[in-house]
Formats: sequence, structure tokens, C-alpha cells
Amino acid sequence: MSLIADEIVRFSSVLRISYNLLTGRDYLKRKKFREKKKLISVALPFSDLVYGFPGLVPVFPIRMHNFEMHRYLTYLGSASNIFGWKNVSNFLGFIKNFGIGDINKIIDEIIENVIDTVNKKYNEMYELGIENGVPSDFCYGIKSLYGMHVSKGKNVEATLNYTIRCSAWNKYLESLKTIQNPIKQIWIDVPPRNIGNALELLTENLYDAIRELEKVSGNNFDRNIMRNHFQVANDIRNSYKTVLYDISKSEFYPCNPATFSEILVILNNSFQDYNSNAIRYRDNMASLVKEMKERIRNKIGMDVSNMPRILITPMFGGWEPKSHEIIYELGGRALYADWDMLLLLEDIPITKISDPVEAYAHYLMNATVNGIGCDNDILSDSYMRIAKKLNADGLVFIQLFGCHSISNCFTMLKEKIRQELEIPSIALNFNKIGENVEQVKTRLGAFMEMFK
Repeated sequence: MSLIADEIVRFSSVLRISYNLLTGRDYLKRKKFREKKKLISVALPFSDLVYGFPGLVPVFPIRMHNFEMHRYLTYLGSASNIFGWKNVSNFLGFIKNFGIGDINKIIDEIIENVIDTVNKKYNEMYELGIENGVPSDFCYGIKSLYGMHVSKGKNVEATLNYTIRCSAWNKYLESLKTIQNPIKQIWIDVPPRNIGNALELLTENLYDAIRELEKVSGNNFDRNIMRNHFQVANDIRNSYKTVLYDISKSEFYPCNPATFSEILVILNNSFQDYNSNAIRYRDNMASLVKEMKERIRNKIGMDVSNMPRILITPMFGGWEPKSHEIIYELGGRALYADWDMLLLLEDIPITKISDPVEAYAHYLMNATVNGIGCDNDILSDSYMRIAKKLNADGLVFIQLFGCHSISNCFTMLKEKIRQELEIPSIALNFNKIGENVEQVKTRLGAFMEMFK
């Protein structure tokens, strides 16, 4: 049984987000074939521009797959249409409290399925990428993304490509052209530095992409629709930051730390395309914040005042999901904050800039220059900024095999941590999920001894 199975059923918002994440295939088929919407592939949290067109639906491509869900999770989805997710969640919690043998076991299997199935699918896509000739020196995340497009690329009308600091990422985007019957690619070149007329160039590049999206959708770009979406997106970001900072920094959690870490993982995955429905996702995020605050207010959860906060980063290119369970077993609480490290949880400044496209250009430029940065000094400062915001007691840095853009900044980061924060740090090597769990457990065991 998963460590978090006993508690996550009590968060109806998490059940909804998880269900929408895993049932994306059916939802997207309905959008495409019944409602005649066109799917646009996105990766990393770059879906916002697509939401400016009513005829388009953004999708992180792994969600087009048919996940091997526990059949009872499907039943729960059907029951929610009648009774509502909150009543379904309350019922599951009631059964857990009652301890009814076989039914109790079924619930554990449902939740364990939700937790594990995405990671299993990532490994499948990783293997598929390798089988289809993706260069061996690419990292896990890129190999998986390539596999996703090999298997499901035919279902989308186009892929929206943003160039970023990582040279391997940009080569990967180019490599999509080598897939049989390649799909249309819409490129947005993001200048690496805000020098001279970089912001004006980025704004024009966004407008070029909008003109391409107009051709795909058959609809004209509407600034009001885009502005309204950006407000929804900002609401999502603010809820995310509330969970990430207000809740995670508290001394009392609304659940055990393993549950909290898993919720952060689910948010990391689903935030990339808002589960293809931004308004629904915003409402679920607001509900999550409300549920967490209510539990804390009623002292339902766990005192974590004596448990060190361990920041695990970066995870978006691949990391070992068992890490946070191991840290919990060793007396710590693991936190994930990749999207804020990249400054992708900052508001899109629509209240300050009248043109929503120009506002989005400011947002992207800030993320590029001050988040992932154009050199290791700026990038390591991003990690330092998040460690300080989280009041981290320790940092675990994931060094990905095949990553030549981010992983090599650890030496500089470790020195900055030593001088400025005076907290322990450790680097863990990663190649594939589940490959070196025992080694990770040994390294983390030695690391966590520093806090005793």
C-alpha cells in the first residue's frame, strides 16, 4: 500500500485533478471528434497562448495515452457525476475509517494506481524514444517526450515550440521533424537575454505564432479571450504558490508529508496543460487550498515542526519518485518547486500592460532571464532563491544523465549554499525511474543523518 493512500482520498480536489489527469484520453477524444476542436501539443508550462483560441485545446502529449487505471477509479468518476466529488471523497474516507477489509483494500489499490501509473507511462515513453532512435546523450525527459510524439503525435494538429536555454531541448524540437508524417511545428524563439530590442522581438515572435494558430484553428485571435484566460492562469498560479509556500512552510500539515509531496508531484504534472481545461483546473486548485486550510484550522493532519524541509530539484527532466517517500521514512519532508524555480509561477502582468501579448512577452522574458537564466551563475541563483523562500534545511540536486545545460551547475550551487545558507546538500545521479532505488535510499540515508 502507498504511504499516502490512507489520506489522499480525503482531498476531493486531489481526486478530481488526478482523475482529470488520467482520463485525458477520453476527454480529448470528445473534444476532437464530437466538438471538432484541434489539439495542440505543449510541453513544460507553455500552454497559455493556446487558450486564446476557442477552437484549440492544449495537451501535454502523455495525457493522450490510455492509462491502465483501476476500474474502480472509472466507477468513481461516474459516481461523481451524480453525487459530486466531495461526497464521493467523504464516502471513501468513511470506508477507510470503518476498516472494511476487502473494500478498504480496493481503495488502497485505486490510490496506488493513481500514484504509480503516470511514472510507468513515462518509462514506457522513454523506452519508445530509445527504440525510435532518439540520441543517447539526451536526458530522460527529452527521450520520454520524443516517445510521446512517436506514439501520439498523429492525434495533434501542431506542436507549439518554445526555444529555451537548453541546447538539447532545442535539438529535440528539431528532431520531431524526423518522425514519420511529422506534424506542423509552430516556433516561438525566446531571446536568451533582455538586451536591446529583445522584448520587442519576442512580442513579434508571439504574434507570428498567433497568426499560425489562427490558421490551425480557423478563428481570429481575440485579445479579450486571451486576457480573460491570463486572469484564470494567474488565479491558478496564486493557488499553486499558496500550497507551495503558505502551506508547506507551516509547522502543521493537513496530511502527512508523504501525502503533501505526492500532491506537489501531481500539480507539477498537471500544471503543464491545466489538464486541458483551465477554468476547471482553477476551480480545483482553489478547492485544494480551501480543503488544506480547513484541515489545518481544525487540527486535522500532522505536526511537522521537528521534520527538516528538504528541497528536491530539478525534477522536470526526470527524477526518482520514491525519493520523497524515503525522506519521509527517514524523518524529513520533501518539497518540489521546479516551476517557481523557473519563475513560471509569476503572474502574467495583464494589470500593468494593456496588450496581453506584450504582457505574456514580459512574463516569458522574466522567466528566461531570471529563472533558468543564460549562465550557471543566474541558474544557481534561482535554486538559492527557492531554497530561501521555502526555508529549506537541506537540498537534494538531481543530476540527469545526458543533461549538459542544468546538471553541471551543481558545483557552483553547492559553494553558494555553503557560503550563504549553511545547509547540507547532495547530488543524486538519475537515468531512469526505478533504476537505482537502493542506491538512492543509501545516499539519502547518509544525507538525512546530518539532521539527527
